[in-house]
Amino acid sequence: MTRHCHRVAVYGTLKHSEPNHHILASSDFLGTCSLSSIVLYDLGPYPGAKLGRSGGVLVEVYAVDPRTFTRLDQLEGYNARAPKSGLYDRVLLDTPYGDAWVYVYNHDVSGCLATRSGGWSTRARC
Repeated sequence: MTRHCHRVAVYGTLKHSEPNHHILASSDFLGTCSLSSIVLYDLGPYPGAKLGRSGGVLVEVYAVDPRTFTRLDQLEGYNARAPKSGLYDRVLLDTPYGDAWVYVYNHDVSGCLATRSGGWSTRARC
């Protein structure tokens, strides 16, 4: 069994040069791609993804070990017992690197600015 047994696609503060990237420091970076099945919403200090058609949201895909996967679940407020009740749920989406988990925001995004193509970065914010 491989040490890195989960793939995750990240779109916000976990990407390279973002504040939470250190959590992925021991993970294998597989590459970047564009997902046309999610839309990002600006939640202030971080984005939230919702399933929906887009022009392609840029993500980074990593292979992570079980310990890192657990840390990601904690960071994203994922509740394994009741996935729809946490801050984020996770869904498997197809990427060029194989199916990868994507954290999907569980709450209302009314009034939040949507990003339907491209990416999100703290560097692009005021």
